[in-house]
Amino acid sequence: MTLVEDSGISRLQDRGDEELAIAFELAQPRLTRIVNLRLDSRLLGRVDTGDVLQDAFIEAKRRLPRYLQNPSVPVFIWLRGVVMDTLLWTHRRHLAKMRDATREVSLFKRGIPGVSSVSIASLLAADLTSPSGSAMQDELAEKVQEVLMAMDPIDREVLILRHFEELSNDEVASAVGVKKSAASRRYVRALQRFCKVLASVTSDHPQD
Repeated sequence: MTLVEDSGISRLQDRGDEELAIAFELAQPRLTRIVNLRLDSRLLGRVDTGDVLQDAFIEAKRRLPRYLQNPSVPVFIWLRGVVMDTLLWTHRRHLAKMRDATREVSLFKRGIPGVSSVSIASLLAADLTSPSGSAMQDELAEKVQEVLMAMDPIDREVLILRHFEELSNDEVASAVGVKKSAASRRYVRALQRFCKVLASVTSDHPQD
């Protein structure tokens, strides 16, 4: 894989764990958003976001020498990957005895800690409608869920990375492993589908 140009990598190579602590602290607000978004709803009250991030930092320290041997993604994307792996391990550990405790369908089947189709549809519906339009939100959430389940998995992931994790297009491309132009096309395609859904719902619920 091609090595990336990232000043953060040079600092990690020079200062090791000390710089890692600084990089992790700077990234913590974004990493917290990721954990809050992807933590399984069944674990609310059982698993603390801070504990997940602490475990992820310990794991990042363990992996740092290997990462610096072949830094093929920027520092933040690497840290995000460590957090995602930690979330996956957390889910497996805590949900081993809760396999049939939910009816929500995960949007992802590739070992990625995923947002459920129900929760992400609700979030999108809330973002795309006014706070007072509760009936519209409910109908939109139902239609959005149908669209999400029919989408290509990578298109879904790109949409969530851009819209909810607030990654840049460059970061999305690194995280998903596609070219920047492909990430852009997938995001635009996903947004176009949601605009069509929104238009169909708003036409059924004209504003006064």
